[in-house]
Amino acid sequence: MEWLSAENVVAVATAVVGVVASAGMVWYERRVPRRKRIGYRVQMDNPIGENVSSGRANVRLGWFDEAPGMADATFVLLRVENDGSQSIADNDYTGRELHGLTAVFADRTIRGVSVTQPPGTDHLMDHFTPSAGLGYDGGTLRIPRVPLNRGEHFKLLVLLSGGHVGSEVRLIGGIRDGEVSPNRSTTPDDQPPLFSRAARLITVMLTVCVVTLALIVVLRDDTPPPVGCEKGTLAVTGSTAFEPVMRELANKYEKDCEGATIAVDPHGSTAGVRELDAAGAKSKNGSPAVVALSDGPKPSGLDRLRENRIAVSVFALVVNDDIPVKNLSLVDVRRLYRGEIKNWKQLGGPDRPVVLVSRDANSGTRQVFQRRVLGRGEIANSSLDCVHKDDPTAPVVRCELDSTDQVLNTVAKLPGAIGYSELNSATAHEGLRKLNLDGHTPSVEDLEHGTSDYPYREIEYAYTYGQPPADSLASSFLSYISRGSGQDVIRTHGHLPCGTPVGLKICGDG
Repeated sequence: MEWLSAENVVAVATAVVGVVASAGMVWYERRVPRRKRIGYRVQMDNPIGENVSSGRANVRLGWFDEAPGMADATFVLLRVENDGSQSIADNDYTGRELHGLTAVFADRTIRGVSVTQPPGTDHLMDHFTPSAGLGYDGGTLRIPRVPLNRGEHFKLLVLLSGGHVGSEVRLIGGIRDGEVSPNRSTTPDDQPPLFSRAARLITVMLTVCVVTLALIVVLRDDTPPPVGCEKGTLAVTGSTAFEPVMRELANKYEKDCEGATIAVDPHGSTAGVRELDAAGAKSKNGSPAVVALSDGPKPSGLDRLRENRIAVSVFALVVNDDIPVKNLSLVDVRRLYRGEIKNWKQLGGPDRPVVLVSRDANSGTRQVFQRRVLGRGEIANSSLDCVHKDDPTAPVVRCELDSTDQVLNTVAKLPGAIGYSELNSATAHEGLRKLNLDGHTPSVEDLEHGTSDYPYREIEYAYTYGQPPADSLASSFLSYISRGSGQDVIRTHGHLPCGTPVGLKICGDG
């Protein structure tokens, strides 16, 4: 009978296993979320003193027996780990406090803390500083917003007094799209299994069925390329602030759509849109295969360029780490960039000259800064090397650089320097700090939740010369950006996609 063909038998078996596996996975995901997850476990809780309610005898020698205040002391070793399926960034912690997590040792008082990490993760130690929120009070330990790659962990060795061995130890905090939960692993350094034995068996069965069905279908018929993929070459130019997003999107599209080549070569928003306009004017075949990214709307006079609003970008003012200022009013920012404030001591900082590190005139980041924050242009350039004044009459040293990376590297290197950058790039850079404006934090999450009036933000535009043909690579790539996977990439890089409900409203309002 026709319905007993190999394809139908495998298809029905796959469907049955798929339904069962899906139900099991839904249950599993509800019970044990694994997207972003911080787990913790107490690996040691031992008495030191002789008056500890532990139910266990202990023998002490040396310092443990001689030091004052050790009669009811205990040692706790707490392991904190990323045992989810995704990395956790410092901005994934959802608390409004400076620190990210809080460890509570019930009925006990903290006397000292030591932080350790496994080999190869020395970078974690840079985050355990008092300025990042590390500290303790009573039985509460504040843990900074430590970024953890998948599988990374650190340990906290805590000396306590009062209470008894086995008192409750809790880790409190929130993770965006995830959770903080205790682990039940019984041995000190075992990794908790991601899937149970039953889940692994279901997964293997489902995989075998799917692979078998796929082999049957592939051997019987050639599968056409995915809907929406186009072949050819495309150039992406414009904004350097949006460059990391476009490179990842281009790589993903090329991987998903065989025969497509997308070259990303940004060198400034204004330069990019003017290059697109010039290419379109020379083209004999209508819209050229060029997409230009711009931080904000194009300059006037480029009437043939067609806009596509793709994201909301948040930018930030950054200062060298030696400047302890955390917040500036818009009034003070404008005075800085008019050259009226020449030394940071005028703003409560150290006695250090102000150095303005700016972008070149083609930069969309600079244009957004001038439009949204300054309300005017910046003062004239006075230095080529960002150190010495080429114009001795200039009020302050001000230099212009060609890219976001150059600005961040220069600000991190020069004491007293201030500059501006796309938020995600600034967050990931060492040697500098981000500034709040009028008390508002540069944050995509706050913007999305409607809890911030932070001014230094702008819509990211993708421009084409006229309307590209529906079957062109340019049209296909722009559609790819606005769909699910493209929006995920945009969000991962710290931008708000225009395709989301909140993003649609903000992008529509301009």
